[in-house]
Amino acid sequence: MFKFFALLLAVSAIALAAPNQKSTREASACDTSACSLPSCRCLGTDVPGGLDPSEIPQLVLLTFDDAITALNYDTYFEPLFFDRTNPDGCVVQSTHFMSHEYTDYSKVQQLHAHGQEIALHSITHEPYIDYWNNLDVEGYIGEFGGERELVAHFANIPAEDIQGARVPLLQLAGDTYFEAFDTADLGYDCSWPTQSYMDPPLWPYTLDYLSNQDCPIGTCPKQSYPGRWIQPMVNWLDTSGYVCSMVDSCVFAPTETSEILEWIKTNFNRHYLSNRAPFGFYVHAAWFQRNANNLEAYSQFLDYLATLNDVYIVSVQRALEWVKNPQPLSSLSNVWPSCPNTYTATCNARSCPLSKGAELRYMMQCRNSCPNVYPWLHNPLGN
Repeated sequence: MFKFFALLLAVSAIALAAPNQKSTREASACDTSACSLPSCRCLGTDVPGGLDPSEIPQLVLLTFDDAITALNYDTYFEPLFFDRTNPDGCVVQSTHFMSHEYTDYSKVQQLHAHGQEIALHSITHEPYIDYWNNLDVEGYIGEFGGERELVAHFANIPAEDIQGARVPLLQLAGDTYFEAFDTADLGYDCSWPTQSYMDPPLWPYTLDYLSNQDCPIGTCPKQSYPGRWIQPMVNWLDTSGYVCSMVDSCVFAPTETSEILEWIKTNFNRHYLSNRAPFGFYVHAAWFQRNANNLEAYSQFLDYLATLNDVYIVSVQRALEWVKNPQPLSSLSNVWPSCPNTYTATCNARSCPLSKGAELRYMMQCRNSCPNVYPWLHNPLGN
């Protein structure tokens, strides 16, 4: 029986996405005869395509929240990911749910150029639960649709490559948030923890129909959002049996490298040895600074995964490509005919001194000229 203490810590987590077309249809129970891949999937722990777990890849999702800085890039992201490959020879991927403040947009482009996924975590990243609970649809569109415009512009990357979102503090705001998510035409949300679907873990699904997923944080949506995907945040268990959605919010976690590694493997095996639903390692880069052993154990875990020829470390977008077109390990080229796109970054980084209230910010970005004012909510280009 899973304990519920960690719900009190959920505020030290992260959040979600934005919208495209206003839904006016109340969601009904999922009709399996009408909901089929690649555009629709009912909520469930069953393996997509009816495949046996032993014949499919175990997909691993490594995500990070908050600002992308030169320090995080140079110290963690480049050393951890750029020289590792999956069994098919393609680069391993991470997904970065980035917030705007303190981000170095030249590093955003470099991550994107190395095949890593860039996703949204809001412009303001307000730290107050009430802000997200009381925000209206237009506010959410500004936070996430506006951030997509901001990131694409100042990192000089295609807006269509930015498909995912996570709400700060994981504060789902029900239909208010998902109406904005739909209107902003985002592809998937990854801010929705589950403790009811941990063993076996929950697979991704769409919001065409009413979701039966538990909402331990925030409010569940009730309307239908066809084709909008949920990558559920399947909770971990800490060493005392309490649930946690973000790894750095786990209260009773080991501190020695070998014990941290075994703890990670225990949570991984709940996926790998059952239905092989995507295994999420959701964390903030600050977790590495908290204890040097965390970084060492993380690196050793990646080394361990490299010894398993049926494990693929991919972006959330690439994982969803498999869910939409499930294939056995022997036919993965039918899902992924090529490796993630990589290229040589061309950002000529420019540091822009800009006032944000009484503070002076130095915004590192990739445009030839600086914005007139510090980019912010409802003025994402700083005009």
